[in-house]
Amino acid sequence: MRRAGLAKGVAIGVATLAIVLELVNVWVTARLPHSAYTPLPFAPEDMAGTAFPVFGAILVASRPRLVIGWLLLAGGLSAAANILSANLFWLLAGSPVHGRPIINLTWQVLQLTLGVLLPLLYPAGRLLSRRWLGVVALAVAGMALDWVAVLAGPAALRGPAHWTVSAAMALAFVSLVVRFTRGGPIERRQLLWLVVALPGLLVPWMLGDPFWWLATLAIPLIPAAIAVAVLRYRLFGIDTLISRALVGTGLAVVVTGVYVAVSAASSLFLSEVAPIAGIAAAVFAGAAFQPIRRGLQRGVDRLLYGSTGVPGALAGRLRHRLQHADPVHGLLATLDVLREGLSVTGVAVELDGTTTTSGSLGSAARVIPLVWHGEPVGLLLVGPTDRRRFPAAHDERVIATLTPYIADAAHAVRLTAALQRSRERILSAREEERRRLRRDLHDGLGQSLSGMAMSINAARLTMRTSPERADLLLAELRAGMDAVSGDIRQLVYGLRPPALDELGLAGAVEELAGTPIEVSGDLDGLPAAVEVAAYRIVQEALTNARKHAGAGAVSVALARGERLRVTVTDGGPGIAPDARPGVGLRSMRERAAELGGTCTVRTAEAGGTIVDAELPL
Repeated sequence: MRRAGLAKGVAIGVATLAIVLELVNVWVTARLPHSAYTPLPFAPEDMAGTAFPVFGAILVASRPRLVIGWLLLAGGLSAAANILSANLFWLLAGSPVHGRPIINLTWQVLQLTLGVLLPLLYPAGRLLSRRWLGVVALAVAGMALDWVAVLAGPAALRGPAHWTVSAAMALAFVSLVVRFTRGGPIERRQLLWLVVALPGLLVPWMLGDPFWWLATLAIPLIPAAIAVAVLRYRLFGIDTLISRALVGTGLAVVVTGVYVAVSAASSLFLSEVAPIAGIAAAVFAGAAFQPIRRGLQRGVDRLLYGSTGVPGALAGRLRHRLQHADPVHGLLATLDVLREGLSVTGVAVELDGTTTTSGSLGSAARVIPLVWHGEPVGLLLVGPTDRRRFPAAHDERVIATLTPYIADAAHAVRLTAALQRSRERILSAREEERRRLRRDLHDGLGQSLSGMAMSINAARLTMRTSPERADLLLAELRAGMDAVSGDIRQLVYGLRPPALDELGLAGAVEELAGTPIEVSGDLDGLPAAVEVAAYRIVQEALTNARKHAGAGAVSVALARGERLRVTVTDGGPGIAPDARPGVGLRSMRERAAELGGTCTVRTAEAGGTIVDAELPL
């Protein structure tokens, strides 16, 4: 705590000293003739000498052991000392020649701290490896060569010294690129905060006269971005700022280049129409603006997010893949697109105990419920960010855009699985029904017919010797025939209710309901399978309404359009939320599914239960 307090005091003292030097420089500058160097009342060094120490003190106060804050303090103080010493010697001696050692020293400290050490150590406060110490040695060698030229050597040495220091600074900034490619998600986000601030500094500088001085106003953005990156690197939306900054910078450079190129070409080859050249250049640059912007945006998106960073583009790709895939492969396609869009190692969907995975999930970083029209259908598992990609802050937008498609695909997979299970149950039930028919025919009807045949033979043998016995046998045979007729009617009724052939679907259903029904459309000529399914669904619905709902009033409606719609509504209490579907409900759904239709059972808003079945014709 004592060391932290001491560090904070020293940092505040250095920042205060830099500001005092800048205030003195304001007083000195006011007594000098106005310079054409910049239209502003202050120089770039004034801005650096004020902004860098302030943000450096903020960093040291929060992270006293991090060397970045101390570098900002040292660089800012040297900038303030440099501009003050130069202006002071101009004021006192009319020339900065006599103060060259001080001016040179402060400038070299500024170059070493902010131009070499800061990019080499940012943001972690340590070098990538010991090999990068060579860059520091190169910068120190160039500065030493410059001192030789200043103190004792020929002035010709200043050129090589300048280029040596410039090379060291360029290599220091290359280290930022290397650190970005090797760094983790947090470090990359911290590095990219610098990119937000660079366009404001670079664009005016590249435009040159008469705009270069605007870069002075952007100098505070550099230490501010560094402070935010170190202290608040998790702020959402940094990638959006970076994307717009890069696209804006690229547009400024390209459009300016196009304008200059067209103007130069017009001046060389169409000098007689030079007044029109500027208009032609502006029109050409304006026409190329939108295509250039789209191209730059695609490039920036690929840099930050991988294949694409636009959620709408991801959704378009997803729709295209879903149109050419079955439900199971469609779900995998949605996961592939989501994994690429989020730049994660893997994603997975859990459905009814089964997991579909794209990539290598590892430990799921996020678990997102999948909801289809208010109905939970599964869970979306998102893996950790791929280290090879920038951890995009647009993840929430991508997830919000693609999750509905994934929920649709998951629901389709569930429906496909449910349909497959339903078909298997239908086939099993059909096979069981055939077994039952065979058993009933063999054990019931067959045995009865065999017994009747035996009774006939016995009656023939006893007819002459014992007419009374024969008459008794024939009476028993007549009763057996009535029983066989009843068994046959029961078997036939199980296959197809006779009321359908006698009364038609509407009449048979009215007979079941015991009350008039609502009929819409012509019900004549319906397929036999549809009639049986509709009749059995109404029969089961009426049984449930009378047995379980205790409903006094039940209404039935049959409507024929492109499909046959069967609706049974009762006035009971409805279905309990925790109720499990019984055999009857499953039977109705399976009868509808067997024909490719649907059957839903729900509670009405005003109370009661609604059974709604749609059967294809």
